[in-house]
Amino acid sequence: MAISSPKDKYFGVWWIFFMLGLGTLLPWNFFMTATMYFTSRLRETPAEDLAANQTETAGDHRSILEAKFNNVMTLCAMLPMLLCTYLNSFLHSLIPQRLRVMGSLLVIMFLFIITAILVKVSLEPLVFFSITMAKIVIINSFGAILQGSLFGMAGLLPASYTTPIMSGQGLAGTFAALAMICALASGSELHNAAFGYFITACVVIFLSVLSYILLPKLEFYQFYQEKDKKGGSEEQNSLSVMNKEMNDAETDQMEQPNISQMKIFKKIWVLALSVCFTFTVTIGTFPAITADTRSTLSDGGSWDLYFIPVCCFLLFNLCDWGGRSLTAAVMWPGKDSLILPVSIVCRLGFIPLFMLCNVQPRLNLPVFFHHDCFFIIFMVFFAFSNGYLASLCMCYGPKKVLPHEAETAGAIMAFFLSLGLAMGAAASFLFRALV
Repeated sequence: MAISSPKDKYFGVWWIFFMLGLGTLLPWNFFMTATMYFTSRLRETPAEDLAANQTETAGDHRSILEAKFNNVMTLCAMLPMLLCTYLNSFLHSLIPQRLRVMGSLLVIMFLFIITAILVKVSLEPLVFFSITMAKIVIINSFGAILQGSLFGMAGLLPASYTTPIMSGQGLAGTFAALAMICALASGSELHNAAFGYFITACVVIFLSVLSYILLPKLEFYQFYQEKDKKGGSEEQNSLSVMNKEMNDAETDQMEQPNISQMKIFKKIWVLALSVCFTFTVTIGTFPAITADTRSTLSDGGSWDLYFIPVCCFLLFNLCDWGGRSLTAAVMWPGKDSLILPVSIVCRLGFIPLFMLCNVQPRLNLPVFFHHDCFFIIFMVFFAFSNGYLASLCMCYGPKKVLPHEAETAGAIMAFFLSLGLAMGAAASFLFRALV
């Protein structure tokens, strides 16, 4: 006799997954959106070292550390994220979920507290650059473990419970961009504004910790956890019976996990590669190219100050969030439709479009799209398509496999998401150099 699932009272589990999704990408977005603060610290170069540190690009008077900050930051974020997501996809059954999630959140919160403290500490540019990159590596390593664990947890629940994770991740960028704009609008010095900015991140991550503590107490979540345990026990009993009928039972038990991983991947490989390609295009372009775009309506005043925070970071994250959230109401095309991967491949066209905007400094390509409105229109479609198509892939992945395989499928999808981020980070160096 089938047992009906309890209701998610007041959408408690939905909102907790939303909050945890917010916590997974908030650290990365806070670092990425605060590039004005970080580059201002790298600009504080002694006059005698200025000539040695300046780039050779004509008209570009930034130091090497300042000029390469976006590219190096993206690479330091995405490669550790890829490695740790890969490890999580294999080790999630060996390390308790509570340790992975709670431990990751606490480490991230501790490093943000350190980041806020360092705002008040004077450091040489190279030392500051090195410490910042080390923090980005550690934060994104634990963020990857958190993200992989979270998608694995959502894989055990109905398909609609991947949406709050993706929506929360979309809000992370929007929240970070709004926080930075408010900090700039406050009229405070950049360093003082950055201090309040990073303290805000600590508060949000602390709320994510409290949300996760509450999650196991909710009946709806308990039901699916117990259902998974029962399903796993039945599968293990079946395997034990089969193993007794085989001569080399021990060898078979060692090989079974590898066979299971490959079997699951064969079911979801199109969606896995699709989400990978989506983020390769996105991170290859944003922020390495888009954050270097300059307004052609420059008046030397407030529009110059707010152009990148508003038209690049805030606009991207609002539209990305809208795309991710739309999947709660509309899930088209279907999980087996060719329209989904074809739409994702078509996003390649955004790369040359952004390259031909007013990206500065530039060496090779002409500026074809002079007016700011072109950049804004491209950004709207670029961000919305990223959020919607990526969310569709992540929702469909765990639902193309058997229920007891859903957590592993979620972890595999998270790995390919991180693979796309890492590939995009590597590609960003090439794309930026072509401009």
